[in-house]
Amino acid sequence: MSEPPVDTLQFPAHLIRRLHQISVALFADHMARNDIDLTPVQFSAIEAVAHEPGVDQATIAARIAYDRATLGKVIDRLEAKALIRRDISTTDRRARVVTLTDSGQSLLRRALPIVAELQADILTGLSPTEQVQMTTLLTKATQVGDRLRRAPHRAPTAPLKDD
Repeated sequence: MSEPPVDTLQFPAHLIRRLHQISVALFADHMARNDIDLTPVQFSAIEAVAHEPGVDQATIAARIAYDRATLGKVIDRLEAKALIRRDISTTDRRARVVTLTDSGQSLLRRALPIVAELQADILTGLSPTEQVQMTTLLTKATQVGDRLRRAPHRAPTAPLKDD
């Protein structure tokens, strides 16, 4: 007797990858419609910098759970777009600290409500209650699985400053 075929398209890993693709496409569409040139990771990075002006790149990577080496390229692009500024740290000459430029602050203010609004579109096939359940379950799975990652999320230890 042979085993029934396995439907790999129903594996959580496949479904999560597809949902990520959908999420990135929706983000790109919403940004393009509003003439904003940002990727999801660039948005996360400038949002993290807005909460901790003068933060170093390694800390930004930890805040957004992104690989440190790859984040350097993201920061390069944001600097080329004049959205952030990098300066030599006053406490460690080897480190670079990052702040938002006026353009970066303005763009973030424009992008925030758009990004907040598109979140419901990502789970559009679910009822509001299911969207909350899905977000709760994704948060739980991510937090438990985070310890297995090379670039785990690290929340700020100090309270965030109001801008």
